[in-house]
Amino acid sequence: MVSKADWEIAPIRIDPDSTEKLFFTDHEWDTVEAAAARIMPTDHDPGAREARVIVFIDRYLSGIDYLYAAADGSGFLQLSGKDAHAARARNANMQRLYREGVRELDRKARELRAPSFAEASEQVQDQVLEQVSGLSKPVPVSLTSREVYYSRLQGNTDEDKSFFDTLCLHVRQGFYADPVYGGNKDQMGWKMVGFVGPKSLKDTMDGTYSTAEFFVQEYDWEDLVPGFKHGQESETAGSPGDA
Repeated sequence: MVSKADWEIAPIRIDPDSTEKLFFTDHEWDTVEAAAARIMPTDHDPGAREARVIVFIDRYLSGIDYLYAAADGSGFLQLSGKDAHAARARNANMQRLYREGVRELDRKARELRAPSFAEASEQVQDQVLEQVSGLSKPVPVSLTSREVYYSRLQGNTDEDKSFFDTLCLHVRQGFYADPVYGGNKDQMGWKMVGFVGPKSLKDTMDGTYSTAEFFVQEYDWEDLVPGFKHGQESETAGSPGDA
């Protein structure tokens, strides 16, 4: 099996401001963008619409050309052989899931007397998403919230998920992933959470970008571990002969 390091790199870029649709029809684009904007709405901070999450999703669904960015940010890795065959089959399933999902959003919007999901009011859109998800609309999160929120991205896959769960995952990925994939325009997702990310993927490869400044360089164990006293480690450890 050929490793990713041996895959060819196509020097292609994704413009987050592009309105060119590689997979979605105009209607599907508007529908998914509207749904994404309710999942991660705009308030005093930018939401999915401003971060161009729709571009991220459209490119992801368009085929297999935009799956893996080259480590140096110079383009995208081009799959071949069995890897490409498996990726195309998986992509076809994802395309069907989205197309069926858009039809379901429209069907439920019409049941609520809206012309379509994209043309419905935000209130109706929220009602539709509640019906599709089977869950109540989440309440705003605050520092005093005690509810457990599941939002793991790393290691989380979109395999075998419902349309709604898949869309929610893709919205989060498009908002927080590296901008090279088309979303997170101007790093606004990172800025919102205070993450100072690299200017480009290349910076993570040549040492230009470092997270060293975010780590505590000098510390005292007494400050980090409540009740810790210097010397207690030697007192409690004992010697090999004490065993």
